[in-house]
Amino acid sequence: MSEQEQAAKAAPTKGFLGTVERVGNALPDPAVLFIALLGIVWVLSWWLSYIEFNIFHPATGERIIVVNQLAGENFVQFMATMVTRFMTFGPIGVVLVAMLGIGVAEHSGFITTAIRGLLNVTPKQLLTPMVILVGIISHSAVDAGYVLVIPIGGVIFYAAGRHPLAGIAAAFAGVSGGFSANFVPSSLDPLLQGLTLQGAQLMDPDIQVNVLNNYFFTTASSVLITGLGWYLTDKVVEPRLKGVEIDGDAEDLPELHPIEPNERRGLRWALLSMVGGLVILALTLMPADSPWRDPSGTLVSFGAPIMQSIVSLIFFLFMIPGIVYGRVAGTMKGMKDMIDGMTRAMRDMAYYLVIMFFIAQFVIAFGQSGLGTLLAISGARGLEALGLPTAVTIVGIVLLTGFVNLFVGSASGKWGLLAPIFVPMLMALGVSPDLTQAAYRVGDSSTNIITPLMPYFPLVVIYCQRYVKNTGIGTLAAMMLPYSMTFIVTWTIFLLIFYWLGIPLGILSSYEYTMPQ
Repeated sequence: MSEQEQAAKAAPTKGFLGTVERVGNALPDPAVLFIALLGIVWVLSWWLSYIEFNIFHPATGERIIVVNQLAGENFVQFMATMVTRFMTFGPIGVVLVAMLGIGVAEHSGFITTAIRGLLNVTPKQLLTPMVILVGIISHSAVDAGYVLVIPIGGVIFYAAGRHPLAGIAAAFAGVSGGFSANFVPSSLDPLLQGLTLQGAQLMDPDIQVNVLNNYFFTTASSVLITGLGWYLTDKVVEPRLKGVEIDGDAEDLPELHPIEPNERRGLRWALLSMVGGLVILALTLMPADSPWRDPSGTLVSFGAPIMQSIVSLIFFLFMIPGIVYGRVAGTMKGMKDMIDGMTRAMRDMAYYLVIMFFIAQFVIAFGQSGLGTLLAISGARGLEALGLPTAVTIVGIVLLTGFVNLFVGSASGKWGLLAPIFVPMLMALGVSPDLTQAAYRVGDSSTNIITPLMPYFPLVVIYCQRYVKNTGIGTLAAMMLPYSMTFIVTWTIFLLIFYWLGIPLGILSSYEYTMPQ
């Protein structure tokens, strides 16, 4: 471990952030957490199976019964279906397919070159919003923003004669604070949708949730986050950094390398292939008898092949430009390089597969035991008794998610834990899964940038130490606090405006849920 890494790790954090760090570090790994939760479900199902609850399912009218998962027959069934349960768990396949295409684009250098090119040609007066916007777009390549955009933000600001920490803060705000704000579909969309669907089916087994159910909201949110981040960086954060001396070793300060001619050619042809592909898709969608339409001729329905092909389209949208870039730029010589890119992407998903295995076992057992339905309906009754407006309930979900996010850094782990509770509970109150998921996105993203337990947080500290050596975890958290507080308040209000005006959250989305009769 380098001296910088040791300093980042050892930097003392006091007060509230120190408490967050200590409590969070005491929590087990998310995978271990779900193993423990599975054990709790088993024990609770055994205990509560002997109790008769006076609670009835609002759709069927049947009494809610807790099923003992430790009973011989049920436990054997659990063991017999463990593999199938994992294989058929919704989020896994869709995320992996999307990542295969993104892996090719990353491996070829297409994504990194596109980001560098965009930032290189940006006028000085638009530097801040462009850094933030590029950070938001970088989510299409999962973690590319953390390892590429954030350090480049510091480099670009430094080269422009501005404080490099302001550039890092702006990039961090876009990459992590705007984690759920994007107008480019990414692997995050099917991941959240899959877990939302699993939670919703605890209440309604026949319900469907579209992969892009929050797309309109996240697209508009990217404009909101860019504008807020621009103002905060230029008017709040950077002025406060004027007295902070840049004391990094001059010879060690990173530089922004220009795009090479071969990279420029590759980028040009890759973008042309991407645009060409989108044009061809648009032309094939137009005819009334297009095979992309459902039997009634509609494009935006759950039965339309185009809606069922969103993840496949993400796969090709990144894979084809990645191949074109690699061939033209000379970074990919043949099919083996393409396969290597896919292989590397799958290797990076190893931890995701581990945690999703245990999430799958927990979610299914939670649903089969009846505990999920019992908790959801009981919670809904409690909220109904309070008589809170839907808007207040949504604000509560945002704040609770933000609080949980301070201690549980994994996005899939958090929603895997919260979705089976929040989604069916709010469905019982007439709130759609789409709205609940949107509220989760706001709470999760807004607090990413102030929690030391976010996996990339220490890495961002190291980026800062290249310029200001005594930067610690507390320093970075304090610098990002204005972004976090502003984002969570303004973004929540923005979501409520969508709700009050009835603006669609996404494709085939809704705000209300009605129990089937």
